[in-house]
Amino acid sequence: MIFNEQYEEIKQIGKEIYYHPELGYKEERTKETIINYLKKLNPNIEIEEFSLTGFKTSLGSVEDEKNSLHIAFIAELDAVYTPSHMYADKKTGAAHNCGHYTQVGIALALYSYLVKTHAYKNFDYKLSFIFVPAEEYLDLDYREELMNQNKISHYGGKPEAMKLGVFNDIDAALCVHAIGGEFEERTINVNSDLAGFLYKKYNFKGKATHAGFDPFSAKNAYNMSTLFNIAVGLSRQQLNESEMPRINPIVMDSDMSTNVIPNDITVGTDLRTRTIDYLKDTAIKLDDAAKGSAQALQGEVDITTQMGYLPFNQNRYLSTFVQEAFGKTEEIDVLLDDDPISAAGDIGDLSFMLPCIQIGYSGFTGTIHGNDFIDNDPEFIYEIFPRFLSSVLEEMNGKINREKLHKRTYEEYSALISSIVDK
Repeated sequence: MIFNEQYEEIKQIGKEIYYHPELGYKEERTKETIINYLKKLNPNIEIEEFSLTGFKTSLGSVEDEKNSLHIAFIAELDAVYTPSHMYADKKTGAAHNCGHYTQVGIALALYSYLVKTHAYKNFDYKLSFIFVPAEEYLDLDYREELMNQNKISHYGGKPEAMKLGVFNDIDAALCVHAIGGEFEERTINVNSDLAGFLYKKYNFKGKATHAGFDPFSAKNAYNMSTLFNIAVGLSRQQLNESEMPRINPIVMDSDMSTNVIPNDITVGTDLRTRTIDYLKDTAIKLDDAAKGSAQALQGEVDITTQMGYLPFNQNRYLSTFVQEAFGKTEEIDVLLDDDPISAAGDIGDLSFMLPCIQIGYSGFTGTIHGNDFIDNDPEFIYEIFPRFLSSVLEEMNGKINREKLHKRTYEEYSALISSIVDK
């Protein structure tokens, strides 16, 4: 009943955020909207702020800290840069075409239910709601400015929160995310693993000359980049399809003009695979293709590697609680299981540190990250799905086996990232 009673207000909060999108580490209005609602529900709420716009609040506690369990429910705050979206912010180009605005609504619906019913007091675990900025890997020049000002250390919001110790006392995390595509029936998914990715830059260097008078002594950097693209295309035959590799080279910068042989051009590409080892191996192949293309035309290439996000392998043990809850509901029609995709997210980084799951949910029309993405089943998103999540939390109560949960430190995470990037 409570989910039904609060539905209209929660939906309006979702719409408010959808129509006022903000990019990562800039989610000031979004943060204010959420906190105002939380304080209305719980005037005595305690909020821990981090990473400029991130914040965390908790329900419940465990008297015996040695044996306590602490679960996080995570919602993401940021929008995507898509100026062509039908409701993009005209000044910033931000648009909520990844569905994060509904994550916030879902988290608030769940928090409201738990506070109003005091159901959390029956849990044998502490539950924290963590609102994380900057999940989308974009607006990198701005984030680099923040790094130079020592305001952040990571492009992604979850790795930054990991560094700050936000997750140090968390044992497991539950996330939710919109499923791309349209569904005739109300659908959720579990165990949808995500790829990890690197960001590679190849700066090809040659020798500039007059294109008409003396092309003969030139070394054409553009041709080197073209040869590299051909090598990448031909190499796809040798990539393991089970790893779902994705490579998308683009020209990022050049000094080209029609009457001068170009001597400098930068090609950038993301590189996605399902596992860390294959990510490393494929990066070596890409580097070799770039070096060979430059050498073939007597040029040079400088290579830089920037870590994106780690692959996300969802915790199959925690997913069993979702499957159990689905077996008892009649409000959701379909459960998709084990459906990996090559999208990526910084939940992969957090999953290295502690066990995580991300439950997908339908209820949208248009193309995710496209120009026309919007929800078309708000009742499912803001009422039925949060009610289902409350049953998942009930399933977890008293049943989680700590021995099946892993825990690593931020220092271990940093060492892993260095082993990938610093070759």
